Amino acid sequence: MLRIIVCVKAVPDPKQASNIRIDPVTRTLLRCDIPLVMNPLDKHALEAALQLKAQLEAHVTVLSMGPPAAGNTVKECLALGADQGILLCDQACGGADAFATAWALAQAIERIGSYDVVLCGMASSDSGTEWVGPEIATFLRLPVVTRVREIPEYGGEWWKVKASLESGYRLVQVKLPAVLTVTRELNTPRALSFSGIVEARRKEIAEWGIDDLGVPKGSVGLKGSPTVVSDMTTQESKRQVEMITGTREEKAERLIRKLADAGLI
Repeated sequence: MLRIIVCVKAVPDPKQASNIRIDPVTRTLLRCDIPLVMNPLDKHALEAALQLKAQLEAHVTVLSMGPPAAGNTVKECLALGADQGILLCDQACGGADAFATAWALAQAIERIGSYDVVLCGMASSDSGTEWVGPEIATFLRLPVVTRVREIPEYGGEWWKVKASLESGYRLVQVKLPAVLTVTRELNTPRALSFSGIVEARRKEIAEWGIDDLGVPKGSVGLKGSPTVVSDMTTQESKRQVEMITGTREEKAERLIRKLADAGLI
């Protein structure tokens, strides 16, 4: 049986990005006042796992690290079709940068034990570093392919994947176990169904802490993060915005006139 682990992140709702605040002392994001949702690119990683499950004999485990509210994201994954959900929830993990996040997730993956493929979204909407997936692979000493947009051959010990480049793609043959980070071009995530929500009620989420991983608290969270934010400044926007009204033709004509008057065309 193919064992798939999908790493998902609960991120502040992008629709409320203007309400995100930064702790002036730790210089980390304050997430407590904003609803958490599943990271958009992680939805594509989960969808890839569920499609593989539909075509092969596979077991899908969802792994997330975050506050208790992140449990709702794990529940959503179970409702979509994942078989098992694990939430790494410990105050010691708070304020983790990409390095400390990847380290903690790698320790959790090792505790899970049996796996063939680890799928991650290419990046998260709240940081966008694209580092966590490759760092997980480094800690686990696994091969990694980033920016995967298609998996044309799978099912055996060796998989072929297409990974996006700026001017095209690269075709990579990778031996399992491996870590893949995916792009939105890979698939279209499915929507929640009522039957899936009902089925998810029968599934339990395992909640782990740092003690379950057997690692020192100083190796995770803010204490285990080598990234240091030394200073922050507030940048004020001085742009003036003017809304153009009217029909489509009128708006186009007024816009062209304004651009011409400004010497831009």
